[in-house]
Amino acid sequence: MGSIQNICIYCGSSDQMNAEYLQAASDMGAALVERGLRLIYGGGGTGMMGALADAVLENGGEVIGIIPKMFETPELLHTGLTELLVVEDINTRKTRMAEMSDAFVALPGGFGTFDELFEILTWAQIGLHRSPIGILNTLEYFTPLLALIEHARQEGFIYNEHIDLLINESDPQDLLTRMEVFERPPNLERWVQRKEDQ
Repeated sequence: MGSIQNICIYCGSSDQMNAEYLQAASDMGAALVERGLRLIYGGGGTGMMGALADAVLENGGEVIGIIPKMFETPELLHTGLTELLVVEDINTRKTRMAEMSDAFVALPGGFGTFDELFEILTWAQIGLHRSPIGILNTLEYFTPLLALIEHARQEGFIYNEHIDLLINESDPQDLLTRMEVFERPPNLERWVQRKEDQ
């Protein structure tokens, strides 16, 4: 898949969601292996996190989990990964995941997933990385969030070109295909230079 070899995926760890979300995580895991991608994720064994990792492993792929000490418990930890890294805290986990990855995807999730998605988007906006970022919009989960982002753009809080940093698809294969050909939008630095729309 071109320059993408390691892909970081953020997603929910709750066990309370619709089974279709778990299936979407499994489908994403299978798609990663089909394209020869290594999964970098948060190391959990529950919810979509567990379904995603299990699917990669069951299809013969590699999974690197990065988990903070506070979550290194039998209830939360995935014990069958290719490699598990235990780090000091959440911020270290997010940094290590970013350092090890060539692309980023958010599957449906809660506060933690939103935090990770928007942090990596912000890092792209300010030039800290040039990697593609996608969301898997299963059951239109992210549609209200996309509407909020569009509202922020219309109100002048987000520049037009920053919208193009986020790739949105509901099918794992379609999402990965678009991420493979991603080109960084032009004029991303315009918000710093304070130039008018071009």
